[in-house]
Amino acid sequence: MAHPALPLLLLALGLAAAARSPYQQVLQHSRIRGRQHGPNVCAVQKLIGTNRKYFTNCKQWYQRKICGKSTVISYECCPGYEKVPGEKGCPAALPLSNIYETLGVVGSATTQLYSDRSNLRPEIEGPGTFTIFAPSNEAWASLSAETLDSLVSNVNIELLNALRYHMVNKRVLTDDLKHGTTLNSMYQDLPIQIHHYPNGIVTVNCARLLQADHHATNGVVHVIDKVIATTTNSIQQIVETEESLETLRAAVAASDLNSLLESEGQYTLLAPTNEAFEKIPRETLNRILGDPEALRDLLNHHILKSAMCAEAIIAGLTMETLEGTTLDVGCSGEDLTLNGKPIIANKDILATNGVVHFVNELLIPDSAKTLFELAQESEVSKSTDLFRQAGLSSHLTGSEQVTLLAPVNEVFKDGLPVVDSNMKNLLLNHIVKDQLSSKYLYHGQKLQTLGDKELRVFVYRNNLCIENACIAAHDKRGRFGTLLSMDKMLTPPSGSVMDVLKADHRFSTLVAAIQSAGLMENLNRPGTFTVFAPTNEAFRAMPQGELNKLMGNAKEFANILKFHVADEILVSGAVNALVRLKSMQGDKLEVSMKNNVIHVNKEPVAESDIMATNGVIYAMNSVLQPQASRPQERGDEPADPALEIFKQASALSKVSQRNPRLAPVYSRLLARMKENSGGF
Repeated sequence: MAHPALPLLLLALGLAAAARSPYQQVLQHSRIRGRQHGPNVCAVQKLIGTNRKYFTNCKQWYQRKICGKSTVISYECCPGYEKVPGEKGCPAALPLSNIYETLGVVGSATTQLYSDRSNLRPEIEGPGTFTIFAPSNEAWASLSAETLDSLVSNVNIELLNALRYHMVNKRVLTDDLKHGTTLNSMYQDLPIQIHHYPNGIVTVNCARLLQADHHATNGVVHVIDKVIATTTNSIQQIVETEESLETLRAAVAASDLNSLLESEGQYTLLAPTNEAFEKIPRETLNRILGDPEALRDLLNHHILKSAMCAEAIIAGLTMETLEGTTLDVGCSGEDLTLNGKPIIANKDILATNGVVHFVNELLIPDSAKTLFELAQESEVSKSTDLFRQAGLSSHLTGSEQVTLLAPVNEVFKDGLPVVDSNMKNLLLNHIVKDQLSSKYLYHGQKLQTLGDKELRVFVYRNNLCIENACIAAHDKRGRFGTLLSMDKMLTPPSGSVMDVLKADHRFSTLVAAIQSAGLMENLNRPGTFTVFAPTNEAFRAMPQGELNKLMGNAKEFANILKFHVADEILVSGAVNALVRLKSMQGDKLEVSMKNNVIHVNKEPVAESDIMATNGVIYAMNSVLQPQASRPQERGDEPADPALEIFKQASALSKVSQRNPRLAPVYSRLLARMKENSGGF
């Protein structure tokens, strides 16, 4: 029987693991990966061609890459442990001594040397409790000669102050290094900024923690990869003093963002340089600078909601801007990237309220762009050419609030259509009055176009469609207009189902049959019909006996016609998996997609999405029959009710009578009609 205290113990252990800091979690993963090599061995990823090392998290372990560059795995003693000759792994804890002595054994001998020269040694050898963020030997070596000379030439002041700025007058372990906090240094209490990222990276004034939690008798030592400097300027003060940010400075003042950039907080400013502004077409730049709302969106798009030091980025991540959109922040080798581009010219300029990275390209958000600019950068660029040829560019570049329904480039793979008056009218019906968002569209909603047509919205399980065209990509919401990428050209409805059928000579037999069956009124009224409409060819393809038998039974023929009609609108874009519709006859219709062709009850559709004001029509080259009505044998000559149907059909379509393939059918029917009624 389990001990009653065991569940509580397991819960406590689980809570302790959950409370472990990201750094400790990554360190633990490195321990797990290294344990086959002995106790206290950590797996470390080393960037090939450099001395940069990282404790490995699960994702990195399998990808074996840092910033897109390959790494090799090595196995080293975990922090605080050392090897023992003849024994496996790192079984021995490092000797516990004072901070000065500890510096010499953790890879920071240069810091130890400078502590001696600056007379800091007595303090870090003596009693007390300190934390020192000790630059590695490589960090000191990477300083410019000028900077290093200024420090070591005045060891009792400059060097001592610099070292004391790396110290805190208490013991601080990694679990205490909370993200976004500050520690008061031992140099004039000036703040040290701490950032502890979810990927386990810890930075101190944007210097990365290399080895942490080396305990000493009088405190703790953390080794970092840079010599850190004091920070006294806010982000706003950096903008005001940097010559290369002159245009940004004017833009910030015009948008009244000064107070934000000097307020308390932790931001990342992706500061566009003068060069970045100069790369933008003058007309575009003037438009944005002259529009307070667009300018504010532009600047907020360059401000991240949290401080992001370059050293914390070891793979791609998505970060939210103050504008409400996101940027893909990543790295490629030594370069930081934004949206995949290495456009950061100068990184990690630390401020009291965050960090600044200089960028040499302007990041214009969608919310500051015209519809034309949005479309030119999207998979609908060919559509913009079409609108331009039609003389409709003003609707895409002005301040008119509209929504553009733009077919994707794939629609025009065989070339753009000729722009005439009909095409211009059609394009006007691709521009909806008002700036919309797809997330607020609802089933049955009516949209008014600049061409004075009314378009319907259809919401399906797997698609959102407007008339026959479905949305192919996420919205792009611009300054005044919204861009919706559509998978085809729209065909606005031009009449009721019956109007459309009557206007198309392919359906003359069907129209006559509908009239004879008394269904015309139904298909003329407002509604939501899907009609699988058999063409004249479909009736002609039926076996003669079967057709005669069907025509001889008015009730059965009416049921057959009802089986071709469903009381809901289904456009082809909604058909992905099998869709079942209930016909007006009562049985189900099974609609599916195969090889990019719509099939109904496994019969292929000849033409899809013929739009009507009260439904949609699919042209069928076969007549569908319910299971119970499918004939088992052929019948004889057509009965008299069929004569009336074909009499109406002949009046509706003289073209069909002249068709040599239909002539024999009509000839026989006309003869029967004359026998029974003496002519028409």
